[in-house]
Amino acid sequence: MLSAESAAVIRATLPAVAGALDEITTRFYGAMFRDRPELLDGMFNRGNQASGAQRRALAGSIAGFATALLDDPDTRPDALLDRIAHKHAAVGVTDDQYTIVHKYLFGAIADVLGDAVTPEVAAAWDEVYWLMAGALIGREARLYQDAGVEPGKVWRQWTVVERRTETPDVVSFVLRPADGEPAPSARAGQYVSVRVLMADGVHQLRQYSLSSDPGGELRRITVKRVAGTADAPDGEVSNLLHEQVHDGDELTLSAPFGDVFLDGPADAGTPVVLISAGIGGTPMTSILAHLTALGAARPVLVLHADRSPAEHALRTETSELVRQLPNARTVFWYERPGPEEPDAHEGLMDLYGIRIPENATVFLCGPLPFMREARAQLLRAGVPSQRIRYEVFGPDLWLPDTTA
Repeated sequence: MLSAESAAVIRATLPAVAGALDEITTRFYGAMFRDRPELLDGMFNRGNQASGAQRRALAGSIAGFATALLDDPDTRPDALLDRIAHKHAAVGVTDDQYTIVHKYLFGAIADVLGDAVTPEVAAAWDEVYWLMAGALIGREARLYQDAGVEPGKVWRQWTVVERRTETPDVVSFVLRPADGEPAPSARAGQYVSVRVLMADGVHQLRQYSLSSDPGGELRRITVKRVAGTADAPDGEVSNLLHEQVHDGDELTLSAPFGDVFLDGPADAGTPVVLISAGIGGTPMTSILAHLTALGAARPVLVLHADRSPAEHALRTETSELVRQLPNARTVFWYERPGPEEPDAHEGLMDLYGIRIPENATVFLCGPLPFMREARAQLLRAGVPSQRIRYEVFGPDLWLPDTTA
């Protein structure tokens, strides 16, 4: 619960703090990594640091949490906290690291805002921080317990039993636990972190959705090679996996985590709508495979957009899984259609005219601009926002926009 005194201070200072969060988080990461360089070794992704994605995600989560507390001081934003807790558990965050973050974050706030950070202002924001940190620590402890691992000790060796090329820039890796012990339980739609050693001796990690039925002893991840842009470097992890990992090699994977998965208590048996673009189709294939393994009779609608059929990873598998389900169908969109999918639509995904089943649970995954547009179309079509679940690869830059 946020105290009334602190709430008044937060309300008065939130515009100034929110406006300075980009500079605050820039200084925060700079100082923390300068003093604690070991945190860059297997905890933070350097590509996300270079692009600013991690910085913007942190700023959005702080502002979102503070705003939620002001809107209702007696409750906590569960969706926001659950999303962050799963991301943290997947990289092995531990309780003591919240104290480290507090030190450098509040140092950055004082540096940027200067004299505006009076003792009263510092105390109020300190209360907000520890309310958020305490809630996350509790959630992460439960996640570790449910996963059967000690806090932070989420890593395990897996053997690549098959490497398969899906498209020119996408490969799949089928994996088995290297120790011969059973695979950990997972839910369709969840992801794992992959931790690799780079040439400079620094470990880097990246999350990848499971792309097969998580019910067996094998797991599969499907990895798109990330090419650099003017604003971001090449994806270190994806390029290493493409270039160096083959059958018989070992990979270090985390336990499975992720708050977007098939069948929470409120949606078992309801219609399922899977909406994706590009490599965002990977968790959808996992959900389809799991539904097929269950022999599910529930209605399933698969909507996917891509550049072309040849660039649509897992396209044939998706269609085959849908054919095995009695009440499932697909609709595909391609910017450059091809003869492989003669019934596909040309251009970008347009949900006008697509009937979304009543009370459906909608799963959404793909590039952020695509998801924003698809979500807007779903809302205009009358789909309640609470029935739309989304997955973001990497830091969640959509957090401030998901309150509707």
